[in-house]
Amino acid sequence: MISDKANNNQLAKAVGYTFTIFLTIIFLYLAFRGIDLKKSFYIISKSSIVAILLYVLVFFISHYARAVRWKYIISPMKKDVSTFHLFGSVMVGYGVNCVVPRLGELYRGLFLGRWEKISRTTAIGTIVVERIIDMASFAFAALVSVSIFSGNLYSEITWLKTSLVIGFMLISSVTIFLIVLVRYRENFRNGLVRITGKLSTKLSFRLKEIFDTLISGLSSIKGRKNILIIVAGTIVILILYALNTYIGFYVLGMESTGKITFAIAWIVMTISSFSTMVPTPGGVGSYHAISIFVLTQLFKFDNESSAAYAILTHFISYFVFILSTVVIIYFVNRRRMLNGLSRETFLSVFKVTPDEK
Repeated sequence: MISDKANNNQLAKAVGYTFTIFLTIIFLYLAFRGIDLKKSFYIISKSSIVAILLYVLVFFISHYARAVRWKYIISPMKKDVSTFHLFGSVMVGYGVNCVVPRLGELYRGLFLGRWEKISRTTAIGTIVVERIIDMASFAFAALVSVSIFSGNLYSEITWLKTSLVIGFMLISSVTIFLIVLVRYRENFRNGLVRITGKLSTKLSFRLKEIFDTLISGLSSIKGRKNILIIVAGTIVILILYALNTYIGFYVLGMESTGKITFAIAWIVMTISSFSTMVPTPGGVGSYHAISIFVLTQLFKFDNESSAAYAILTHFISYFVFILSTVVIIYFVNRRRMLNGLSRETFLSVFKVTPDEK
């Protein structure tokens, strides 16, 4: 019986990985068909080193801003959370997503829970809140793109309007559900305890603990000051992302076409962000296909320059996320060992300590 269950789990994982690889191959094909990649890599070879360094700097600053915003989201649970640990968790989460889609959010909460000795369930609850904020902010950014685009963006990108409608409906539904869940937490908790108590008292007690800590994370945004800072931080993050996109054009000398503006960067940043909805590792394939489409179809850049832009900017982000994950975990573990604490790995963080239940 146990063997059958294990086999089923292995089969499900194999199917999931196969589907991910299949999607990646399909999107890579769609992205680069008919493009002279030899010419694209020649364009990349002429990249400005100074612009690349500036691109990486703004890249780090934008994700540090995410860490600072997360600090204010999580502050009602713990005031003195290390910004370095928050930043490290953010980078580790993205680094894991570069290998296994969606798993990074889990590891992000697990590592922060272990490093800060807080409930991992609470940490994951704050990540859920942050992701809702992100969805709403990028939907807003898309509406801004529609207003600043010189033509009709909905007619140029036929799936955009439908995606925004579905997105706003999803955001509204999830937000309303979480508000109801938090407001009537006692009713939900009592119902959960009553139903599971019939099966196991121990299970019922454990689920009650998990429910309480999750609610704590979901109800993390409190106080007018915190809300204003979180909103301001979200706007800053969007501007930094657009600035990164803008600098990316200069890395490849695309400004020589005379077409480069911050508005173009904003639109490219916004539309390419939809690639994160596709479950490919680190957006491989989906980011390339969407970015090349936007650059060639909306702004009439040539295929090879557009492909060069997609390849280089994705490679930089992929490389920085993976390298940051390794370096951050190394330095955090080194500091922990100097303080007499244990090293943490991608396996050890799954072990639950009394502080993290």
